[in-house]
Amino acid sequence: MNYETARKILIDQVLTTEEHPDSLLMRMKQGKPPVPGQITSILLALKVVFEALKEASTLDRDLAYALFELSIKTQQLFAAGRKAGIDWPPLLKEDLLRISLAAESIFSGTWQAPPSQGLGGL
Repeated sequence: MNYETARKILIDQVLTTEEHPDSLLMRMKQGKPPVPGQITSILLALKVVFEALKEASTLDRDLAYALFELSIKTQQLFAAGRKAGIDWPPLLKEDLLRISLAAESIFSGTWQAPPSQGLGGL
């Protein structure tokens, strides 16, 4: 996966339009879990973007917005869904933490691994 593909994957995951019914944000807003492989693709894209931008001093607005939405909005939707009685997949909370840490890594320029675990080789 190259940087442009990774960037597009991340931006597409936060679009909540009819043209993007399977974006992570759209699915979570509807109380649906991610599609199989979706979290893995997002984590891989985050790692590719991190590697491409770790020395960069600026980020483009669309990418920064996608990173914010993936790290903050997904956590909010998870919490709201749980409060509303949605039975999320067992590992979704940990997956969202991995996404947040990877987004933080892109902003900081230093890779952040979850406490006491890695990103499954990513």
